[in-house]
Amino acid sequence: MKPSISRPASSLGPLATIAAMTALLVPCLLVTACTRAAGPSGPSPPATDSGKLPAGTAGQPVLKPGPPRDGGPGLQLLRQAAQAGSRVSYQGAEMVSAWGAAGDTTVIANIWHQSGGDTLVQSAAAGTAPVSQAQQPSVSDDTDSHAPEGVLGVTGQLVALLAAHYDLAYLGPGSADSRPAQVVEARREDGSLAARFWLDQVTKLPLRREVFDSSAHLVSEDVFIDLKVGAAAAGTGPAAPAAPAAPAKSAAPGTRLAAVDLTQLRARGWPVPAALPGGLSLFEAGAAPTRSGQVLDLGYSDGLSVVSVFMQRGILPAKLAGWQKISLDGRDVYTGRPDQRSITWEGRGFVFTIMADAPAATLDKAVDTLPYNKPPGFWKRLSRGFGRLASWVNPFR
Repeated sequence: MKPSISRPASSLGPLATIAAMTALLVPCLLVTACTRAAGPSGPSPPATDSGKLPAGTAGQPVLKPGPPRDGGPGLQLLRQAAQAGSRVSYQGAEMVSAWGAAGDTTVIANIWHQSGGDTLVQSAAAGTAPVSQAQQPSVSDDTDSHAPEGVLGVTGQLVALLAAHYDLAYLGPGSADSRPAQVVEARREDGSLAARFWLDQVTKLPLRREVFDSSAHLVSEDVFIDLKVGAAAAGTGPAAPAAPAAPAKSAAPGTRLAAVDLTQLRARGWPVPAALPGGLSLFEAGAAPTRSGQVLDLGYSDGLSVVSVFMQRGILPAKLAGWQKISLDGRDVYTGRPDQRSITWEGRGFVFTIMADAPAATLDKAVDTLPYNKPPGFWKRLSRGFGRLASWVNPFR
């Protein structure tokens, strides 16, 4: 995870994401993106007992639950959790961790939320500084009915996608952060465990989320600790940052894109995928103008994994300060984070940036879906050299 978040990135809407990325777009004239991930081939972290499962489930094979009927109790609980993230006033700390072959990351953020209103976030990478000393707080808006914030990435949109792609089952009572909880499990079609959620028994706020790859390795773990509920607790946060100055009148606001808008963009040559491999559906899209051109922000998810794709017409600059060149499935790309979850490259007149809240294999497949400029081979480079040599000696040029 990156050292600065306003939530697990899966819960951010496209327009907020574009606004956050503008600071990166201006100096380097490339598009960058927003979201999370972990590699499936990495070692599983040591087991912890902070999230207890219902009695009798540990160590026993769990049968694949059937599809929910009439919504099912598991789905109903997750819907309530998504609503609680906006309706309940609370204060606490989110700790988001991921493990994988590319490295381990942890981000801790203090959260203050007023019912139906703003969410104040102050975050830091674990081990760098106390959260209270790390960064100026930021405000994310929970009043946006299109993309309200959630706790631990549990939002109405993602819960709907989760129900469409996974079998959900209520396992029974458990506990997390020393609070009574209700445990919901998500399983793939083959019966393998995909995720577990611990929801506070009283408020239904998510307290813990574990995500597993197809080999049953724990690849990410999000926990909400030191939870305090009520307006008084939510009002104990630091002062909110001053509102930004009003934009210039010439600056056009970002817009949300409908299906017809995307169809028109595709007709004009924009390579907008309708879906990404792994069952990731396009569930949100936005566009905003920048000084270097229009930027599209496309969000894909199956309810657990979230991939944000940013694209813009143009080419990458010759040097990318703060980005490292790596090889990904034979492609030369650049990564801006040590865990290789933000990737940028150019292809067919566009600059693409992907940031993934997903296993590394999902990120690799997403990159493979989009255009890429292959470096010229030996004979093509040689022919170009002969072409330049011929132009030098051509007396009629």
